[in-house]
Amino acid sequence: TGSSDPYCIVKIDDEAIIRTATVWKTLSPFWGEEYEVQLQPGFHSISIYVMDEDALSRDDVIGKVCITRDMLAEHPKGYSGWMSLSEVDPDEEVQGEIHLRVEVLGSQGSRRLCCSVLEAR
Repeated sequence: TGSSDPYCIVKIDDEAIIRTATVWKTLSPFWGEEYEVQLQPGFHSISIYVMDEDALSRDDVIGKVCITRDMLAEHPKGYSGWMSLSEVDPDEEVQGEIHLRVEVLGSQGSRRLCCSVLEAR
């Protein structure tokens, strides 16, 4: 039909923490959702998977972005902008990008991730 039913899953070190709402029948979803979660002191990466909800079979992975702890350290005031999606399956071609705002708040002992999943295209 030329459209998807996209939603996002945010994982911290491969543990699913957040799932956005599904935006039905679009290739340019707007979520505008903001989340704040506790971060373990030794976390390694934050991955955002863009999924396509499918009522009749398993949901498809459209693509993902991965933000490492080192990347966040390079942006002490947080990162905000468009990031290109990369493939999850090496045999699949991925096109698209996601607009995120990611910031680590608090001190070393009690850090929180503030993640805004804004839109995609």
